[in-house]
Amino acid sequence: MNATREIEVVVAGAGQAGLAGAYHLRRSGFEPDRDFVVLDHSPGPGGAWQYRWPSLTYGKVHGMHALPGMELTDADPARPSADVVGEYFDRYERAFALRIRRPVDVRAVREGDGGRLLVETSEGAWSTRALINATGTWDRPFWPRYPGQEDFRGRQLHTAQYAGPEEFAGQRVVVVGGGASGTQHLLEIAPNAAGTTWVTRRPPVFREAPFDQEAGRAAVALVEERVRRGLPPRSVVSVTGLPLNDAVRQGLADGVLERQPMFDRITPDGVEWRDGRHVAADVILWATGFRAALDHLAPLRLREPGGGIRVEGARVVADPRIHLLGYGPSASTVGANRAGRTAVRDIRRLPAGEPVAV
Repeated sequence: MNATREIEVVVAGAGQAGLAGAYHLRRSGFEPDRDFVVLDHSPGPGGAWQYRWPSLTYGKVHGMHALPGMELTDADPARPSADVVGEYFDRYERAFALRIRRPVDVRAVREGDGGRLLVETSEGAWSTRALINATGTWDRPFWPRYPGQEDFRGRQLHTAQYAGPEEFAGQRVVVVGGGASGTQHLLEIAPNAAGTTWVTRRPPVFREAPFDQEAGRAAVALVEERVRRGLPPRSVVSVTGLPLNDAVRQGLADGVLERQPMFDRITPDGVEWRDGRHVAADVILWATGFRAALDHLAPLRLREPGGGIRVEGARVVADPRIHLLGYGPSASTVGANRAGRTAVRDIRRLPAGEPVAV
């Protein structure tokens, strides 16, 4: 379609954050396809969860919070999280008749006419009064660069490409990254691998205390302060620490989670430290996290000198027509739910013409 269609709100992304935003839009009186549209580039419901590896069962997932208006009940902890969450999101979309359009790629967001935004997609353009951006991070895996990386003769892959522990049987594996994915990969791979080595930039911090509401509020406050200053948000684990469950305790006792400092270079057959120590490897698995997938917003020049986008609540300070859900303090599932409600409240206050002044 070549014609530009007009709509009040475009929601980009139908993961947890996008669905929360769509729910609050509908609850406040906006109608799907008449007043707002949800565009999702994935082939089916489930957001990034549909791409998770099969061995990540629902029982291993921590921090999954229900979507607003519908609880996730009676989920089998032994089933793959991709299936459990995908089915839950599918039920949710149908229960609230959100009419998700997929697969649709949002390619660019530009300044439009009359104070509106122009959202360019793989299926034509939309002129919109406001944008709820909930494009997540899965499409932007972070690959660090180290000397010698291009000469490594083994395999390199990122968490985004991880399919399960079976493919590492009999191999020497270096896992890079101090987050939850890194520890999960190590605990799965170690029983069948020829050997594993865990390297991180900083010593991991394991959290003994339960992650209660008070701890959650403190973590959100730390992340929120960074995005208010226009700095890129930190990872969740850097704020909360790693949960110390029975599997992690066993991994520490067995030496599987014996952390090594970050290597200095990659050799054709492994990794090497400045002191000459060398570890042979067949595989380097980069569990180094993701960055916010925001390249489509580049035409609007929203980034601050610090490298991030200044956000208050969910609203972009430089352009209050845009709300980032799943970014910074709303990156957690519970945070995304709250941010969806806040974003819709702010959108309702926007004038029909020119965007409000900051």
